[in-house]
Amino acid sequence: MIVVNIIIFLLILGLLIFVHELGHYVTARMVGVKVEEFGIGYPPRIFGIRRGETLYSLNMIPLGGFCKLLGEENPEEPRSLASKSALARLFVLSSGSFMNAILPIVLLTIAFMIPRQVAVGDVMIEEVTPNSPAEEAGLGSGDKIVRINGNEVRNIGEVIYETHLSLGEQTVIEVAGNDGNLRTVGLIPRWDPPEGEGPMGVALSLTNIYEVSESYPFWEAVPKSASTLVQTFELLRNEVRSWFAKGAAPEVGGPVAIFQLTGEANEAGPSYLLQFAAFLSLNLAIINLFPLPALDGGRIVFVFLEVARRGKRVSPRTEAMVHLVGFIMLITLMVVITYVDILRVIRGDSLVP
Repeated sequence: MIVVNIIIFLLILGLLIFVHELGHYVTARMVGVKVEEFGIGYPPRIFGIRRGETLYSLNMIPLGGFCKLLGEENPEEPRSLASKSALARLFVLSSGSFMNAILPIVLLTIAFMIPRQVAVGDVMIEEVTPNSPAEEAGLGSGDKIVRINGNEVRNIGEVIYETHLSLGEQTVIEVAGNDGNLRTVGLIPRWDPPEGEGPMGVALSLTNIYEVSESYPFWEAVPKSASTLVQTFELLRNEVRSWFAKGAAPEVGGPVAIFQLTGEANEAGPSYLLQFAAFLSLNLAIINLFPLPALDGGRIVFVFLEVARRGKRVSPRTEAMVHLVGFIMLITLMVVITYVDILRVIRGDSLVP
């Protein structure tokens, strides 16, 4: 099984990086930048085929790919990236992340079209924490949560999802009491709940459990994938805000963590694996736009700096040195994160809270 997970991990990572570099390749060609090499995998090179001025290569290390553009820092070459206008460079530099942000719609659409088994039942409140938003709203043990903000909830995962979409905001919850009568209450899920408590302050259980097969036709899967993508941005926004509210640093993971999560998603089924790949692609899109040296976002910073200085550029040598130092720092950080991930695996700790 571990061999299968390794292959799937490499295929997903390769697809995400290939799509990212394809964005740079297409936009570079559109604005007249010379593409010296478009490679699948990383060197050493297995073989290459030259078509026109570009070498298309297949390389030995199967961890994605690369797009080598002429003169990324040096504007002296007439067809280099650095010789183009600021707008053209921003177009090329941001295109990789744009492609990674669009890919999830395709992956999620396919995922929603694949039938999957979903465990559903009655979501019951087992316990309400004193002085919690749930207690203040009048929720009690034995209440069944039916809807949150008008959306039906069929299992605990859907309750957690809807709650985290509404952190810090007024949330409308429809419940059925012990007498079977429906009532509607309002509460505000907490950004920073006490240890061991959730945003609402309830302990839940799922009763009368059964499984349903769930899938959507194409014309329903496309808008559902788009809305899921929007909600994912909202969840990311809320997660970042909760870091500040808690005063805690976020948990990070490297290749080992991604590999372990890939294996867990694969065991859950192809639909969940495609959803995981979609969210990983979105994560890659966002990270690459961080204003850090060696990343696309770091190069974009130099373009904005040039615009702010009314066309006066940072010298190519200085910019290249900054990106080199940044690359070394990123590699060092990745080694540290990988070491921590390996320790997690050895201890048997879960990567999912």
